[in-house]
Amino acid sequence: MPDSSLAKPVIVGQVRAQNVAPELAERSQTMTYPSLNVYCEKIANTLKEKFRSFSGSVQMTIEVRHSQDRLEGLQEALELYVDSVTQVLDAQRGDWGSGMFYAGGYEVTLAAVKHGGKNFAQAAKITFQIGVSRN
Repeated sequence: MPDSSLAKPVIVGQVRAQNVAPELAERSQTMTYPSLNVYCEKIANTLKEKFRSFSGSVQMTIEVRHSQDRLEGLQEALELYVDSVTQVLDAQRGDWGSGMFYAGGYEVTLAAVKHGGKNFAQAAKITFQIGVSRN
């Protein structure tokens, strides 16, 4: 388990509902790390339920980006933030209202460390499916 002293709390301003490349985000606004971007990656209307206008799934992504001036501890800190996000998802299984349902399960993809942010940057994507059934 990573050292919990590596992670700092995430505040509201660090969470965005936007799919934007890290390079663009850094140029267009003041970035604060870690940052979380929440966005819809894919919508599939498979018409599982007949006579519904939408019956299928929505693939959501939470991209966690972290940056620091030293390479040491970067991945461990990122893993702590990913672990926090997955714990929230685990706690939110069930009916989300408005015809949406989260059955659980997710996939985490860790990217390689790159130059950027405060010197070194790394990102992780957490993808999960939401079932949707609407008239």
